[in-house]
Amino acid sequence: MTHRISRFCGIALMGAFLLPLASQAAVDSQKKGRDIAMEVDRRDQGFGDTRARLEMILKDRSGRTSVRDLRMLTLEVIDRHDGDKTLVQFNKPRDIAGTTLLSFSHFQGNDDQWLFLPALRRVKRISSNNKSGPFVGSEFAYEDLLSQEHQRYTHKWLRDESCGALTCFVVERRPTDSNSGYTRQMVWIDQEHYRPIKIDYFDRRNALLKTLHYKDYRRFNSKYWRAQEMNMLNRQSGKSTVLRFSQYEFTVGLNETYFRPSRLRTMR
Repeated sequence: MTHRISRFCGIALMGAFLLPLASQAAVDSQKKGRDIAMEVDRRDQGFGDTRARLEMILKDRSGRTSVRDLRMLTLEVIDRHDGDKTLVQFNKPRDIAGTTLLSFSHFQGNDDQWLFLPALRRVKRISSNNKSGPFVGSEFAYEDLLSQEHQRYTHKWLRDESCGALTCFVVERRPTDSNSGYTRQMVWIDQEHYRPIKIDYFDRRNALLKTLHYKDYRRFNSKYWRAQEMNMLNRQSGKSTVLRFSQYEFTVGLNETYFRPSRLRTMR
């Protein structure tokens, strides 16, 4: 009996000792995850504005493809409450030419997104409840086209591991926006340049939904890394969408005027 009591007391004391250590480890992993995400943002600060051409390749599960031509404009926003502004406009094919998505991301509250549909001559505001929907039939959701500043998530570092020829941090991030279509995302970030290499997206049932691969990074202005290809694979449907970037230009003189919802009808 005495032996059992001693054993019980020993286990209880060990538990009392280990619990604070486990709690501290959780705090440390959260801080490390947040620090990594902040460093990703810090290294990309100061780009000002960018312009690029995109080719979007949609592939269904049987391998049939369709191709679209787009342009993307981005305006950096230095603000405690707001993220960057982005405009994506289709040039081809003819049936969707002129279709334009304007996105303003916010760290608190609902994001703002507007979709211009030229066939209807109508600007449609995207409801926050619909941000998880597919963007013009692609595997990218509307929320995937918002800027990804660290303030939009909580973070936790999980481990370090090899990712191809690189070594990556593996960080779990959870959207703070309750309207997000994702419960969490697993992000692989290379430890040398702090660039995202891969993201796994988990749906509201916490099932793996999509995987995004970033490929063929190039550095611009001796500082800013941009992937020349982003490949989003839907793990549940087998469909995929590839975005191929070209003609990247920085500091081209964009300003707030280019990103007004009232301009969408006349944007060329």
